[in-house]
Amino acid sequence: MKLHVLTLFPEMILQGLAPSIIGRAVEKKIISLDAVNIRDYTLDKHGKVDDYTYGGGAGMLMQAQPVYDAWKAASGGKKIRTIYLTPQGTPFTQNLAKELAKEEELIFLCGHYEGIDERVLEEVVTDFVSIGDYVLTGGELPAMVMIDAVARLVPGVLGNDTSAEEESFHNDLLEYPQYSRPESWHEKRVPEVLLSGNHAKIMKWRLEQSETRTLRFRPDLYEKYREKQHLIKQLSKDKRNNIHMMESLSRGKGEILYRDGNNLIIFDREASTCMLKAEKTETATKLSERLPEAKWIIVNQEFVKEVLVTAGYGLWGECNQYLYTAKESLPVRYKAIRSLTTEDVPYVSSRYKHDTEEYIRERILAGEIYGAFDGDRQIGFIGLHNEGSMGLLYVEEEYRRQGIAESLEAFCINRCLEKGWTPYGHVLTDNTASEKLQDKLRFYKASQSIYWLSGKTH
Repeated sequence: MKLHVLTLFPEMILQGLAPSIIGRAVEKKIISLDAVNIRDYTLDKHGKVDDYTYGGGAGMLMQAQPVYDAWKAASGGKKIRTIYLTPQGTPFTQNLAKELAKEEELIFLCGHYEGIDERVLEEVVTDFVSIGDYVLTGGELPAMVMIDAVARLVPGVLGNDTSAEEESFHNDLLEYPQYSRPESWHEKRVPEVLLSGNHAKIMKWRLEQSETRTLRFRPDLYEKYREKQHLIKQLSKDKRNNIHMMESLSRGKGEILYRDGNNLIIFDREASTCMLKAEKTETATKLSERLPEAKWIIVNQEFVKEVLVTAGYGLWGECNQYLYTAKESLPVRYKAIRSLTTEDVPYVSSRYKHDTEEYIRERILAGEIYGAFDGDRQIGFIGLHNEGSMGLLYVEEEYRRQGIAESLEAFCINRCLEKGWTPYGHVLTDNTASEKLQDKLRFYKASQSIYWLSGKTH
């Protein structure tokens, strides 16, 4: 990821982040950080970048020309997502941090004085973002806050892929309390369960602590969490058919946009995917009118699919839904499997034609595509789609029928189990080879088809 900061105080950005984890990630070239001095682009011989505001008023305003030229230098003329740090902006959240972490390049624009000429903001800014309802002397501190929150989500920055998944705000819960050595300090002992070595009991204790802490400090978040848990319990009565919605909610990806009895819309903003259920055709029509703009719509009721097609959504395909409910890991007999890097994007995108190269890159950057190798040669891959399902399975022709696909899928299943997820996947109804593989791996097949629909066609 490349990060550019347009600022009047570049040393504040560079020196402020240098001693941190972010600074070490820059040294390792996992990310790059460029602080662009706006003064270097002024046409004023005295280095002036501000002037009085038209219409009068206190204070000075940063001029459009130096800001625009600094932005052009940073962007190289490309369309790069540009964030202006302002108290008037959208509140910065963990979800926005996750969204921005998917970008290959970001520009942060730091204002000063009374702000920046509105005309250049209209020209270059894509996002107006605030870190809180208060006013600072400049945008540098908010920029550093956002850079820290965003960059730490980039794979490799933290050095532990699970670190960012077990922290505050994940799945609307605050993080559980943690302890280190010594076991006893000031006559306070580490909870015995953490010393037990029983992973299941530790996970249960941590969840209970997160729930208790969230209820105490953030009852607003706890209410959202409790609503999700209640819905997951309701959906679990037909787990095989509803696993895609249950996992979206339990993994902290889906949010409940609408719920009235058995009429339901779940929206995964990060994946731009909606999932819905309806009691009858009339309510399905009303739900279709409530759908937000999304890339994908997933339904498992044929009459809902028909309503959406009539409403202008395009049917991409019909799939069978499979889920793995066993808790034990599977043997991975082919050992040469590892997470892929961006160097593997051309190989995957040239063989997996259902998605774009940009999507493949995003999945690889998320650490969720795994490849099989014969020496230095890549011979196959599998991964997790951004809405949560397993997929992207491919093995080179000459390596098929050797158990490599089975090992790839077992590897992916085990990664899901390590995170406490229920592995599931969607198999196109005419893909008999893949269906036989799911049966061999002891997946359960749902009774209802899964329909994938794309955005409106008219």
